[in-house]
Amino acid sequence: MDRVDLLPPPDGAGAEADAGRPDDLAAYADACAAAPLLNCLLREVAEPLPPAGAAGRPVYRLPGGRLLRVRGGRRPAEPELRTPDGWRRLGHADLVRLVAEELHRHTGLPNTELPAEMTDSREVVAALLAARARAVPPEDPYLRSEQSLLTGHLHHPAPKARGGGPHAAWLPYAPEAYARFPLALLAVRADAVVDEGDTAALDALGAAPPGYRLLPAHPWQLELAADALAPAFADGRLLRLGTTGFPVLPTAAVRTVYAPERDLFLKFSLDVRITNDVRRLWRHDLLRLRRTDTAVTAAFAAMADPAAAWLADRGHRTADFAYEELAVVVRDGLRGALLPGATPLLAAALVEGPDGRLPAGAADPAAWWAAYLGVVVPPVLTAFADAGVVLEAHLQNTLVAVDGAGMPVQALFRDAEGVKLLPETSRAAGWERLVYCLVVNHLREIAATLAERHPGFDPWPAVRAALARHDLPEIPALLGAPHLPAKTNLLLRWTNADGADARYRPLRSPLT
Repeated sequence: MDRVDLLPPPDGAGAEADAGRPDDLAAYADACAAAPLLNCLLREVAEPLPPAGAAGRPVYRLPGGRLLRVRGGRRPAEPELRTPDGWRRLGHADLVRLVAEELHRHTGLPNTELPAEMTDSREVVAALLAARARAVPPEDPYLRSEQSLLTGHLHHPAPKARGGGPHAAWLPYAPEAYARFPLALLAVRADAVVDEGDTAALDALGAAPPGYRLLPAHPWQLELAADALAPAFADGRLLRLGTTGFPVLPTAAVRTVYAPERDLFLKFSLDVRITNDVRRLWRHDLLRLRRTDTAVTAAFAAMADPAAAWLADRGHRTADFAYEELAVVVRDGLRGALLPGATPLLAAALVEGPDGRLPAGAADPAAWWAAYLGVVVPPVLTAFADAGVVLEAHLQNTLVAVDGAGMPVQALFRDAEGVKLLPETSRAAGWERLVYCLVVNHLREIAATLAERHPGFDPWPAVRAALARHDLPEIPALLGAPHLPAKTNLLLRWTNADGADARYRPLRSPLT
């Protein structure tokens, strides 16, 4: 893929580049972990107040009446708590305790699990920073974008938690540490294989002995499921064949890997909680995968836009005695979907870090933003309007391909597991989810990054125009509504709600 130049960080930004010293590593890990936690706290349970003598910093009243102020922006920092002696700066551990106290007071429910995840998320960032100091990032701009997310989801209280296990268990498989590793190759006795859809790419990864079928496995998942799989290895239903002769690279999703030599994505089960969910390939999701993916594939095939692309989840293979533990989903590669000369970039990577990583084409923000909206918005709204397909078009499920000048020319969407179909989901619920994923999670973050880069640039008139071009009955209400739906990830995790049970609270709309 072609080289893609990125805008240099603005003056005073680029903290990660200066984080080579141990003291800076610790401070930067604190900042990376505090920003999304503060975003959640301030959005979901705090009441904004006038700054009034707080040196211009935003001030918030917490549920218990205490006052908190921060350095504002899309990555809030330097939290300070009002005390009888004045404003007291909070370290990350102090912030975790404060959040736990306030949520207990706000909900009436205790929770010891989430504070541990918040702490784990910060420790993971510190370990990743140390590992990155010794590692070499991929040269390919697409792979580098998939492995760039040190902070990750900017509105999740513990976006980098890895299950609380020892760092040595997960670090070899961490995309943020520029990991690359071979897959384990297993053979499953043929009478125990479950195969659905097009999984032929798996058979090309190696050779299975007679009476067996090939099954690749994520080495971390093999370690996590070792006890459950031991009987199958012992009685011969499962054999170890070694590893692939080539490495794969984990993408931002951690459990999905890309094999550049084969142009193949594989998605695995991973019995670890990452953000809201344990990332296992659940049987009920696998059993609906073909129906969902077929609907999305048909929706994209019917679109008039030849640049709109869907990376299909072709099928899955597993063993009937370990259906979820050993499941693997085969996903389309990039080459058949990309426009000639285009370079894909993970949308989430464009907003990562205090400076963002926008392509050089964004030096002209109006033209770049118009091009970005022109490739991202139409496929999402057309799929909904024409086929009843609700894409989960958030930042980590969207690739934006740019030309040699860094201008967006194509959007590629992925992950059938997160797609909803009408009327299985009600139209109102589907629309709310679409607006959250596309506008709040995705466009709002890109817009904020552009506005930071170009003070005085207002990205929202262009968003209004892009949405208004579509003849959907929901659009006028969206453009006139005072609020947008914002997912309450902090409250979801505190109340131990199911990760798929999205709940929203009103967020002031920048569209009006």
